[in-house]
Amino acid sequence: MTPTTNPILVTGASGFVALHTIIQLLQQGYKVRATLRTLSREAEVRETISKHVDINDNLEIITTDLMQDAGWDEAMKDVDYVLHIASPFPLFEPQHEDELIIPAVQGTLRVLRAAHKGNIKRVVQISSVAAVTAGHSGENRTFNEDDWSKVENNIGAYSKSKTLAERAAWEFINGAENTNKMEMVSINPPIILGPIPNKDFPTSAEVVRTFMLGQVPGVGRIKMDVVDVRDVASAIILAMNTPEAAGNRFLVPTGMVWLKDIADIL
Repeated sequence: MTPTTNPILVTGASGFVALHTIIQLLQQGYKVRATLRTLSREAEVRETISKHVDINDNLEIITTDLMQDAGWDEAMKDVDYVLHIASPFPLFEPQHEDELIIPAVQGTLRVLRAAHKGNIKRVVQISSVAAVTAGHSGENRTFNEDDWSKVENNIGAYSKSKTLAERAAWEFINGAENTNKMEMVSINPPIILGPIPNKDFPTSAEVVRTFMLGQVPGVGRIKMDVVDVRDVASAIILAMNTPEAAGNRFLVPTGMVWLKDIADIL
């Protein structure tokens, strides 16, 4: 039983996490309105999703751009919940950090303002553990949802973009601009692994790809937090549906693995 007959808006439909989230939403009987920067990928997205679930008339795909205002008001029409998943995650460090920070921060605020204008009940933002633990060198302790990455340290463009974007989102939600008292939940996953549904190999799975291609002669003594993409999608939907989740951040690691353990499994 679904809590709404209105479509769920999912941003960044061609992405790794977004595809799995859309598949689970459709499997659970939701209608989905998904965004792409260009409709040139619509057929590919539909084909990928249709391999896992019957789409019928339950999937609508529209064009929006995180750096443009056009289309966002229409995207929010008759929507109760927004799952903001789109955000750049490149394999290599950009020439300038603003290449990641500007679309992450401005895009998040653009989605939130459009959602507020559209009287959306709740937004689920996909952040990252990179917004929690980065920059805390030498701190041997357990981190939790009260922790924030230290952007004043050299934490890299991606971690900085995720931290600043999530902070900007909470400042909006808890600020005077949010007159509708729109709710937000943040999901903060670590490295996301799992089945890749389309031809786009996600950055988070690069460690598996390089191992499988024999491009790594050895591994360092490195341990990583990991999570299955299907569990992230489930967490996103739970964050949308669970009343008491409002106003909270949720770290969602499945566990920790050594690089050698990954290599041994492969």
